Amino acid sequence: MREPTYYIMTALLEGPLHGYGIVKEVEALTDGRIRLAAGTLYGALDRLVERGEIEVDREEQVSGRRRRYYRLRPSGEDAVAAEVSRMRSAIAATGTRFVATKPAVSP
Repeated sequence: MREPTYYIMTALLEGPLHGYGIVKEVEALTDGRIRLAAGTLYGALDRLVERGEIEVDREEQVSGRRRRYYRLRPSGEDAVAAEVSRMRSAIAATGTRFVATKPAVSP
């Protein structure tokens, strides 16, 4: 799973968000390291809807513009859980090697 997709889905774990809300939540989750461009965000949202991992929760009009809210589906929750498990395994495998090969840093 690509990192932006992971964070988009993670942002939706707490409940439905619209596009700008997702952008802001991803920035908060990553301490500003990931700033989603509109094309990246909406391309990922379209793919996730197509795969059935997220769905449109509702739409509303705000200042004459349509605001679409997305929510995670159970298959999306499963995909996030699987990615977390994969990352934990990777950390376990490489973390022990890294610690074993690097000398302790003196204060």
